[in-house]
Parts: sequence; structure tokens; C-alpha cells
Amino acid sequence: AVLALDNGLARTPPMGWLHWERFLCGTDCAADPRRCVSEQLFVEMADRMAAEGWRDAGYEFICIDDCWMAPTRDEQGRLRADPKRFPGGIRRLADYVHSKGLKLGIYSDVGNKTCAGFPGSYNYYDLDAQTFASWGVDLLKFDGCNSDSLELLAEGYRRMSLALNKTGRSIVYSCEWPFYLRPVQQPNYTEIKQYCNHWRNFYDVYDSWSSIKSILDWTALHQDTIVKIAGPGGWNDPDMALVIGNFGLSWDQSVTQMAMWAIMAAPLFMSNDLRHISPEAKCLLQNKEVIAINQDPLGKQGYQLLKNKNFQLWERPLSDRAYAVAVLNQQEIGGPQNFTFSLTFLGNGLACNPACSIRQVLPASRDWGVYSWISSLSVEVNPTGTVLLKV
Repeated sequence: AVLALDNGLARTPPMGWLHWERFLCGTDCAADPRRCVSEQLFVEMADRMAAEGWRDAGYEFICIDDCWMAPTRDEQGRLRADPKRFPGGIRRLADYVHSKGLKLGIYSDVGNKTCAGFPGSYNYYDLDAQTFASWGVDLLKFDGCNSDSLELLAEGYRRMSLALNKTGRSIVYSCEWPFYLRPVQQPNYTEIKQYCNHWRNFYDVYDSWSSIKSILDWTALHQDTIVKIAGPGGWNDPDMALVIGNFGLSWDQSVTQMAMWAIMAAPLFMSNDLRHISPEAKCLLQNKEVIAINQDPLGKQGYQLLKNKNFQLWERPLSDRAYAVAVLNQQEIGGPQNFTFSLTFLGNGLACNPACSIRQVLPASRDWGVYSWISSLSVEVNPTGTVLLKV
């Protein structure tokens, strides 16, 4: 049955760039013009995305997060961009982003204030949806701060979904609904998927290995409730931000984030400075084979198959009876370690029956050849690293 609210969007996990994490709530453009949340920042990122292969690799959204607004609404009650930092307003920025073949995302909040204290959308859902549509916005990230009760939170998420649909404009709807419910009650993911295109389950990602690790641990712990609901039109968001190309992750940890976000069918939104990014980080983020796994049209989310001391084995069913397989080494001491497992583990024993070809995708791309379904595979993995295979 077609859901009443199915907006036909996000048939694969959305991809793009997001200012939060790397640029936080920088509002002092006089002191730090290159790092404040401003029209200039998004114009420069849009230029890089179009010129340096990001758009062509699939990263199509450029997203404004919190702190873009003026401190108050206008006389008509409408949201407005901070006039100093966004002198042309959001409409002009959206037109510019569209001219580069990209889409613009924006941010608001279900409560009466955003997380950073700017005006929220409570009691203004219809007006704000119309405003965003009139500006040419293509995605709304809708946060959950400052809502007075769980009932109002849920009602706000439902109402904004209906309001966005009513505008007639295709606007991807990114929710944080389950994250704000979880401390108190188990989210109803079936209902959330009826209203949202992707939904945040866990804390903000930080530029650190402990943050990436905690997200993976949480996802594995809750996979029985969250994996089955993901699919075309609605995705679990482990916090979308890829922090690859920043300061906190080693090379192996960057490989792990890229590989595991592909396995989890997560939205891929980079939060980094595309004006200053190493060739290695760029190459990893634009890796066509990993992106193809993330964007696989079957739309099934991967899951942890087994955990053995410091090793984790994950798989994700792909179209054409293929599987993506990740071997993660969580040990943070010593050197590379070998992990050996039987191919009969994969795909309920079907992935390799009677034989299969195996290709390594990360950390480097190479063919491993053909294996029979009763063979074992031995994989060498660096500490905090991941080997991603396609079977």
C-alpha cells in the first residue's frame, strides 16, 4: 500500500554536505569570515562541490544547519536569514546552489526555539513549510530541541511532514524524532517512516574515534528493531555527518567510517572543509565502489553477524544476489590482526553457494578471486580499521 505521506523522495540514502560539526554555530563573520555560517561559506562549498567531482560522485545536497536565522521572525511572522551573514537571503542562495546542479537543505526545530536558541517552528509549521518552499529549499532537517512534551514533539513532526507535502514542492524530510523519544519510550519506527525520509537515532557525531565507535556499538545493539524498517524512502540516520578530512580520525578510522556508513545504508553528508581537504580524504569520500554499496537500489540496511573478541563481521544484502561484507578490528593496541571465518556464515549460507567471487573495496581495491562456499577467508585488518569486501 502506498503510504498517505510517501513523497517519492530518498529512494536511496541522500548524499551531500552539511555545515554542522565542522563549522558549528560560528556567527562572528567579522572575526572569522572564512569559518562563520554565512552565504559566502555555502557559495564557496557549492563551487567546490560542482568543480571538484563531489556532485558527480553523488553528493547533491548542500545543507544549512542551525544558526542561519535572524534572532526574531519578521512582521508577518516569517523566519528570515540573518541579514548580515546572508545579505541575499535564502532564495538567492538556493538559486545559486541550483545553478550549480545542486540542492539546498535548511534547518529548523519542532520546538519554540532551535537547539542554539533561534526561533523554532512550534505553532508555525504551515507558514515555515510554505516559506521554505517559496525559497526553493529541497531538504529540511527538523531538530527536536525545546519541545514541551513528547506528545507535542510527535505532533510537531507529523504536522511538519503534512505541511511540507502540502506545499507541492519535493522536500526531503530529515527528522530527529526517535533520538528525542528514546530516553523515555521505544520509538514506533513504522509510524516515523510514514512521515520522515530519514531519522536520527543517536547523539551528534564528533570528530573522534570514540564517537564513531559508540555509534557503531549502539547500532549493533539495537539492530533488531531498526534494520528491518530501513528501505527506499526512509533510512536510519546514525548521524549522517562524515567527519573524514578533518582532524580526529586516523586513516584507518576514516576507512572504517566510510565502510560502515555504506553497510548501514546511512545518509552520507560530509561535514568538512572542501576548500582544504587532503587528496587521500577526497579519494576515500569519492570512492565509486563504496558509494555504489551505500546507494544500492535494493535498499536493505546491513547488520552485525558476529562479534569475536575485538573483531566484528557485518554484512549487507545487495541487489543481484551480492553482499557487502565488513570486517572491523576494534582493538586499539598492537598491529594488524588476522580474522578467519567460514563463507557459509554469509547470507544465511547462500551468499557463496556454490561459489562466489570476492573483491576487496577498502582500504584498497583489488580482486581476491573465486571461492567455494565451504572455504574460509582470512582477512588482515589494522587496529580500528575495516576491510570492506563485495561478495
